Amino acid sequence: MPDHERLLDALDPEQREVATTLGGPVRVLAGAGTGKTRAITHRIAYGVATGVMSATEVLAVTFTTRAAGEMRARLTGLGAVGVQARTFHSAALRQARYFWPRAYGCQLPAVAPTKLRLLGEAVAACRLRADAADLRDLAGEIEWAKVSNVRPDDYAGLAEQSHRELAAYDFGSVAKVYEAYEEVKHARGRIDFEDVLLCAAAVLADDEAALAAVRRQYRWFVVDEFQDVSPIQVALLDLWLGDRADVCVVGDPAQTIYSFAGASSEPLLGFGAKYPGTTSVTLTRNYRSQPQVVTVANTVMRSRLGRGAVELRAVREAGPEVEFTAYADEVAEAEAVAGAIAAYVASGGAAGDVAVLFRVNAQSESYEAALAERGIPFSVRGAERFFERPEVRQAVALLRGAAHSGPTAAAEPGRSPAGAGDGSQCGGGLLAEVTDVLATMGWQATAPTSRGSARDRWESLQAIVALAEELLAEQPELDLAGFAEELRRRADAQHAPAAGGVTLCTLHAAKGLEWAVVHLVGMHEGTLPIAYADTPQAVEEERRLLYVGITRARDLLRVSWSAARSPGGRGQRGPSRFLDGLVAPAAAGTAPARRRPATKSLSRCRVCGRPLADPRERKLGHCADCPTSYDEGLFEALREWRRSRAAAEHLPAYCVCTDVTMIAIAERRPVDPAELVSIPGIGERKVDKYGADILAICAAQPPSHPASSPVGRS
Repeated sequence: MPDHERLLDALDPEQREVATTLGGPVRVLAGAGTGKTRAITHRIAYGVATGVMSATEVLAVTFTTRAAGEMRARLTGLGAVGVQARTFHSAALRQARYFWPRAYGCQLPAVAPTKLRLLGEAVAACRLRADAADLRDLAGEIEWAKVSNVRPDDYAGLAEQSHRELAAYDFGSVAKVYEAYEEVKHARGRIDFEDVLLCAAAVLADDEAALAAVRRQYRWFVVDEFQDVSPIQVALLDLWLGDRADVCVVGDPAQTIYSFAGASSEPLLGFGAKYPGTTSVTLTRNYRSQPQVVTVANTVMRSRLGRGAVELRAVREAGPEVEFTAYADEVAEAEAVAGAIAAYVASGGAAGDVAVLFRVNAQSESYEAALAERGIPFSVRGAERFFERPEVRQAVALLRGAAHSGPTAAAEPGRSPAGAGDGSQCGGGLLAEVTDVLATMGWQATAPTSRGSARDRWESLQAIVALAEELLAEQPELDLAGFAEELRRRADAQHAPAAGGVTLCTLHAAKGLEWAVVHLVGMHEGTLPIAYADTPQAVEEERRLLYVGITRARDLLRVSWSAARSPGGRGQRGPSRFLDGLVAPAAAGTAPARRRPATKSLSRCRVCGRPLADPRERKLGHCADCPTSYDEGLFEALREWRRSRAAAEHLPAYCVCTDVTMIAIAERRPVDPAELVSIPGIGERKVDKYGADILAICAAQPPSHPASSPVGRS
C-alpha cells in the first residue's frame, strides 16, 4: 500500500472525504468532538504526500497560538514538514512587517503591548474620566469596532444598530474616545493588536506587487474555527485568495460564542453561496463524549439541528447518566460539588481531570472556598481568582478600614445604605455596614443591565454581600471586624498549590478544552441565559454557550443550579430554560434531585435529633443552638499542631484542617482511626496523612475546661 494511502487508515468515512477532497472550495461543518483537527491535518498531509500540494505553499490559519502549535506538531508527525500553521494575527504581522517598508518607505510601527495606557491619554484628552474597569470596557468596544471595520465617525450609529452597550459612556462619548485614541496612537508611533490585521489588509490592497507575492507564496488555504471570523479577517482571506478557490474552511456554528467581539457564523453558513461548487462535508461522529453526554448536547440544540448545529452521533460505549441536581442555595451547591470532587479524587481520580464551569467569574468564589476547605488543589483559568480581583481587594481593604474606624452610620437604626434601593435586602447591623461600604464603590441592590466589567464588578461585590448574609444566618452576633477577619482568612486560604488541580473557569474560557469530569454549576434562569441577554440573538448565543460547556465532558457530566443565592433566601430560581426536556418537573424544585442510597440515613443532631442541613452543623453533628461543649485545651493543642504542619507543608492552615473540624474532634476525642474517620471533614486521605498525629494529641491532652461550640466558626 502506498504511504499516502496509509494516511487515510485512521479516518472515518467523513474525515476521509475531507482528506481526499483536495481541489476547489471545501466547507467542513464539524460538531464538537468530531475530530476536525485530525481531518484537516490529514487533508494537508495527504495533499503533500500525493504531490497535489507543495508544503511550503500551504497556509493553515487558526485562532490561538496553542491551536496553531498543535496543528504544526501534528503536521510534522504526518510528514508534512514546511507547512505554515499560524494564527490570523501572526500571519498578518509577518506579511505587514515584510511589505510595509517597500510600500510606504518606513518600518511598520511597533505593536503596543496594551491599549490601556494610550486609552488613558485619549480619555483625558476628551476631558472624561475612566477607572481601570472603564478602560477595559472602552478597549473591548474599540476592538469590536476595528475588527468590524467600523470607523470612529460611523461608530455611534452602528453601535446603536448592533445593540452595543456601555455602562459608563454614551455612544457619542465612545466615538470621541475612539477618535482620540487613534490620534494618540499615531502620535506615539504605535499600532495595536487589531491594527495588525488592518495594516496587512491595507498594504496588500495598496501594493499590487506585495499582493502578487503573497498569492505566489500561498496556493492552498485552510482556516480552522471559521465560525469565529470577523469581517476584517474575512477581508484578509479574500485578499490572499483573489479569484482562486483552493480554500478549506472548518467550523461549528453551534460554537459561535464571541459575537460580542465581532465574530459571526454567517461566513461559514453562507460559504456555499459565496463559492459556487463548494464541497460540503459534515462530521457527526463524536469521539470525545460518552453517549449520555452527546444526547444532552443534541437535546439542548434540538431547535437548531440541521440549520445552525450538527446532530452528533456517539461512538463511545455508554457511560453514567448525566446528573441534574437542584439545590436550596449556592452554598449548598458548592459544598455538594466539592464533596463529589473529593470523593472522585479519593477513589483514585486525578483532580486535573475535573472542571467546574460557570457563566460569570464571580461564581468561582464559593467553589474556591469549598475546594480549599477540603485541601483539593485548583486553578482559576481565564480570570483572576476571586480574592485577587481589583474590586475585591479594594472592597476588603475598605471593609477592614471601616472595621478599625468603628461602627458606621449604616448601623444606625432606620438608616438604609446608599445605593441599596429601599433597603429591604440589607436590614441593619453588619449587613447594613457592609452594603454601606460597598455602595461607595458603586454597589447597588439591583444588578446592572449592562455587560462587561460593570456587570463583572457588581457580581464580585454582590458575592461579598451574599457571604455576609450567609455568615449572619450562622452567627447573628458577627460584627464588621469579625467579617473583615473572615474575608482575610478566606483570602489567605486561596493560595493553596494549584498544580495539577481542578480547573475553575467560565464557559467562554473552556472553549477548545476537555475534561473527564465536568460540573456545570449555577445553571439557573438569570445566569444562563444571563439577565442582560434581551434579544432572541443574544439568548441563542447563551444556548450555544451551554452547548460548549456540555461538550467539554468526556466521561461524566453533572449539571446543577440553586433556588436561592444564600442560605435561608427565597427559593425562586428554576433551572435554565435550555434544560427543558432534560429535567423532570420534580427535579426542578429546591430539593436535591440526586437519589441517595436507601441505606444512607439523614444527618441528625445528636442532642435534639433534628435533621441537619447546614454543612457546618453536619460537621459538628449538632444544631447551632443545641447545648454542647468541646475541650478547649485539646482544641488549642490541635491548633498549634495545625500551624506547624501547615508551615512545614507550605499550605494555609485552612487546608490542613478547618476550625469546625477541629472543634468536632475536640468534642468527640476519638481514640482510633475508625472514630476519627467518622468525623465529617476527616476522610480516608486525611486519616492516612494526619491521623496518627491527631490521635496522639487526643491521647496526650488531659481533659480541660470546656467551651461552648461556635458553629459559625470555620
